[in-house]
Amino acid sequence: MSEYSEKMDKAIEATEREFSKIRAGQASPAILNGVRIDYYGTPTPISQVAKISVPEPRMLLVTPWEKSMVDAIDKAILAANIGLTPMKDGNCIRVTLPILTTERRKELAKIARKHAEDGRVAIRNIRRRRSQEAAGRNPEGYRQGYRRNRPFARRKGSRHPQGVVRGLRGKSA
Repeated sequence: MSEYSEKMDKAIEATEREFSKIRAGQASPAILNGVRIDYYGTPTPISQVAKISVPEPRMLLVTPWEKSMVDAIDKAILAANIGLTPMKDGNCIRVTLPILTTERRKELAKIARKHAEDGRVAIRNIRRRRSQEAAGRNPEGYRQGYRRNRPFARRKGSRHPQGVVRGLRGKSA
């Protein structure tokens, strides 16, 4: 039983990670989480080769641990296709977030709703698997097992989609 609750919690965490990648006007180091740098032949997350800070609300400052990595980080941010343009500033890189236009806000809202729906679908699939597993153990067949398991699926599964909805509201506001 707790196995399925853990899976549902992981589905919510994955959805929240997707929400954190959506930039909603204010700079966040999480925006660069998906950027990988070729660090001596190994694709490495940017957070492991540089310090990412937020000196201003619409700016990220990326300071590499090694000064020779400035060019590689610059190229990786451009290649990541996240709509940001890095600017080299000596030993660091400044990434200014552009002001969001109305159509870009609408596009980001659509992306957030899509991630929320994906999270809800993942939770529904986990609930369905739980129901099918309970029915498989029941000698009376699927219908009886489903009916007996329905209260568990409703009780345990109903709180998880609410977490997804709360995350969506935070991004839509």
